[in-house]
Amino acid sequence: MYSRRRLLSAMSLLAATPIIGPGEPAVPSAGRALSVRGADISSLLKEEAAGRTFEDKGRIAPVERLLSACGANVVRLRVWVNPPPGDSDLASALGLARRAHAAGMQVLLDLHYSDSWADKDNQTTPTAWSGQDLSTLVATVRAYTRDTVRAFAAQGTPPAMIQIGNEVTNGMLWPGGRVYDEQGGEHWDGFVALLRAGLQGAADLTSAPPRTLIHIDRGGDIGGARYFYDHILGADVRFDVVALSYYPFWHGPLATLRAQLADLATRYGKDVLVVETAYPWLLPSGDGRQYYVTRADQLPDSALFPATSQGQGAYFEALRTAVRQVPGRRGLGFLAWEPAWLPGVDRDGGSEGDPYGNLTMFDWNGAGLPSLAAFRPVSVPRR
Repeated sequence: MYSRRRLLSAMSLLAATPIIGPGEPAVPSAGRALSVRGADISSLLKEEAAGRTFEDKGRIAPVERLLSACGANVVRLRVWVNPPPGDSDLASALGLARRAHAAGMQVLLDLHYSDSWADKDNQTTPTAWSGQDLSTLVATVRAYTRDTVRAFAAQGTPPAMIQIGNEVTNGMLWPGGRVYDEQGGEHWDGFVALLRAGLQGAADLTSAPPRTLIHIDRGGDIGGARYFYDHILGADVRFDVVALSYYPFWHGPLATLRAQLADLATRYGKDVLVVETAYPWLLPSGDGRQYYVTRADQLPDSALFPATSQGQGAYFEALRTAVRQVPGRRGLGFLAWEPAWLPGVDRDGGSEGDPYGNLTMFDWNGAGLPSLAAFRPVSVPRR
């Protein structure tokens, strides 16, 4: 819930779609491709280990190849510090990065700075770093970020973009970098120091550092996003891209996101990116699993985008349009969250399934859904 204190507020991409830098001229939004069209595929190795296969239009291939064939040009890969082997560890991400580059895509590196999930409610300091005072933790974050970027570059897959933390609305690396305490106080200094350390690490030891993202969970919330970014920019935290999670069933109708993207791009003069999004293609019932979306009344635009395969496709088409319409060509694009994470592999390595299982872009037999058309460049007709 949004509290009162916060309300006080490298190889190449596909040739036609470079990741846009600041200062490039605006062009009519309807006539250009989004520069970032991609997906987070961090759980793909677990899906494959469970025996999953995927196909689109009768072609069976690895997911990254299918996405690339549809026009996707970026994969997002999360990295945890010391997780169980094979569960979002560095080795797994490096392997997926090699596959993505072989398929013609670049990498957005998502550093959680935790041994497990980091988000608005969880920012647990890695066990190996616990007990460090702030100055030591700042040095650790800088060195870890530098070494991780260097590992990707060393294998010929330098990240094009990097997130310094994941959904850091409430800070990162708690308690040292926690913004809001239980008594209602706010503490930005530790968080700002850690952000700067990560940004410095991303720029170390490379002549072409990746574009940097600061990512929050406040898609559609203009006031909340302003409150956050006003604070870190007021503290002279220098980064490239404003990145948002936007899930309509949590964050509201698409119109609110459209207004927010325009507001943030104009207010800060920065590119904006929807770095996580998803939409249901069915409303499951009776299979014994728990899903985040099970009712039509959870979808604020259900009349426009029903929870069907065609409705999901319509959602992504409307999202494309919303991002293309951001003033000054500041709307970079979107990344779908885990489009191939089918039921049967849960979020913590078990076998009970995951609550996003009906938000995929492949059906439960692994067949591509119409929403994959959203990855196309503008010159490619809809499927």
